[in-house]
This record gives sequence, structure tokens and C-alpha cells, in this order.
Amino acid sequence: MKNQVERSLEFIPHSRPTLGEDEVRAVSAVISSGQIAEGEVVQRFESAFAEKLGVNQAVATSSGTAALHLILLAMGIGPGDEVIIPSYVCTALLHAVQYVGARPILAEVDSVTYNINPDDVQKRITARTKAVIVPHMFGLAANLDKLLNLDVPLIEDCAQAVGGTYRQKPLGTFGNASIFSFYATKMMATGEGGMATSNSAEIIERIRDLKTYDEKKADEVRYNYKMTDLQAAIGEVQLGRLDDFVDQRKSIARQYVKSLKSLNLKLPEENSEHIYYRFVVGLETDCNVLIQKLSRKGIGCARPVYLPIHRHLKMDGYPVTDKVWETACSFPIYPSLHAKEVEQIITNFINILKSERDRQ
Repeated sequence: MKNQVERSLEFIPHSRPTLGEDEVRAVSAVISSGQIAEGEVVQRFESAFAEKLGVNQAVATSSGTAALHLILLAMGIGPGDEVIIPSYVCTALLHAVQYVGARPILAEVDSVTYNINPDDVQKRITARTKAVIVPHMFGLAANLDKLLNLDVPLIEDCAQAVGGTYRQKPLGTFGNASIFSFYATKMMATGEGGMATSNSAEIIERIRDLKTYDEKKADEVRYNYKMTDLQAAIGEVQLGRLDDFVDQRKSIARQYVKSLKSLNLKLPEENSEHIYYRFVVGLETDCNVLIQKLSRKGIGCARPVYLPIHRHLKMDGYPVTDKVWETACSFPIYPSLHAKEVEQIITNFINILKSERDRQ
């Protein structure tokens, strides 16, 4: 048992939250207050987040998926409508569109950035298209210039991109509305939790109305999508640390690029505004063997998307997404990653890669 514990402690996980004594003190203060459900701390967190982002208002929710569900409802999207989403993304987007009874229309991604391809989106727009959900994949902004020119409402999915920018303007300030996630593995973490933002007072008012059913008439379906003060207390601290988190991720990314640039791999696009929620490397072949061998060395690399949505739905016709999914490998990259761990990841990856190439 002791050896098992030691091995688990030595293993470098693919994701790990960065938490400290400040978060502990903030949560302890909430517990001591006796007000652990949604209250004053949530309101403070919402205000601080809106100010950080530069939007009129923000509404804290129980998850990023809940925030997206509420935004779709607030925008009046429902049965008979179509919402375009990338296939190369987690299924939360699919579920949220299905929650409101709309039809998800899947689009290809760009093979370099892994973001939704605006040219492919344009081909899929119909008279029934009510919105395009635009994830900024792995911390790199999508091509918002082209997407905004499509003349279709945009919902920015910033679940992986809080703290990111596009042309020096914060992500989450370009679309009709935006969602953020504070899940345990995200850029800033509260365990679970999310945020909906918009400069539309009408959208925000509708979201606030729909996210709780307490002391309201039961003439319309509403939800229990509230954040707790416990989560918000962690969120306040994490928000204050966000700039440092981004700087540390960029620093680790620079080390990876310096060490891997001579290996003829597809490295992340060189972009000063990339904040590296994930450091994703494109291989020449399927990444599964390499991931397994790294795991045996105590390193948790992974496919950055579990399975493209079109594969979940048994659909064909997405060759770029298929190729990206098969070859993209995500490295650990988070602020609590130690220098020796970074060295261990680089050394083992290079050794395994060269060994695999020699075998071919």
C-alpha cells in the first residue's frame, strides 16, 4: 500500500488545480458566517468578474453548462431553431442545445488552431440558424473577425479561455453573450461553477429570473442553477490570481516550445495572446500509443477532447476533425506544475517519440 501511495504522489496528472492558504481562509470565513448558499459573496464575485472582464453584468451559475443553457433560453432559442457548434468540443455544448429543443449543427475546425472554422460555419447557416457557439479552444481565441461578419448571433464559450484576449480585448466581450467555467481543471477553479455574461440588460435579467425558482410563480419552468458562497469565495481569490496563472502557463509553454521545436511536430500557433489552457501537440500518427507509454512513465498526457461530437452521433463527413482528434496530444500545463516535472515531461516525451520513430 505504501508503494502505491508513493507512486500516485509521483504521478504527474494531466490537470491539477492551483489552490493555497488564501482559498482556505476564504472558505473558512464563509463557513464561520453560517451563510453557505448563494448570498453576498456570490454578488461580490459577480461584480468583480464583470469589472475584470469589462462587461455590464455577470451572473454566477452552478456550472458552465448551466450558464449556456440559460443563455440559449434568454435568447429565445428553442424547437425548430438551429445552433451551430464545432464537432471538436466536449458534449456540454451538444447537451445545452438539446436542453432547449433546438437542433445542433456540427461544423469543422481549423487544423492549425483547433477552433471552429468560420468558412465551414458559413456553409451551414440557414434561415433557421439562431446562434453560433464559439469555443476558444485550449486558451486560443477563435477567428472572431470572420465569425462576427457572418451576421449571426455569437455565444462565446470561454470555458477554457478566461483571462484570454483577442486583439488586446478580453475574450467574452465580443459575442451577444458569453459563458465561463470554473470546474476544477479550468484556468481558475471553484470545484464546480460557471458564469454568464452579456452587455444586454434584457439577456441578463432573463438569466437571473430563470436560474432560481424560489419565491416565484410556478407558471414557467425555472431552474436551480445557483452558485454557493463557498464556491464564490474560492472564485474571488482565484480571480485575483488569474493574471499570475496566465503568466505561469505562458512560461511553461515557452519551455515546451524551446525543447520541441526541432522535432518536426505541430506545436501551438505562435500567438502572444494564447493563454495555454492546454498545450496541444499534433503528432504524425495516432497519439494513443504515446499517451499510454507516457502514462507508464508517470505522466498524464491525454487527448484534449474525449471524442468529437460527430463520432458520438455516428456521423461522417468531418475529416479535419477526425485527423485532429487522432493526432492531438495534450501535455500537463498548469501553475502548480514544478520545474522538475516540466523537465520530466519533456525528457520522457522526446525519448518515447524518438523510439517510436525508430520503430517505424
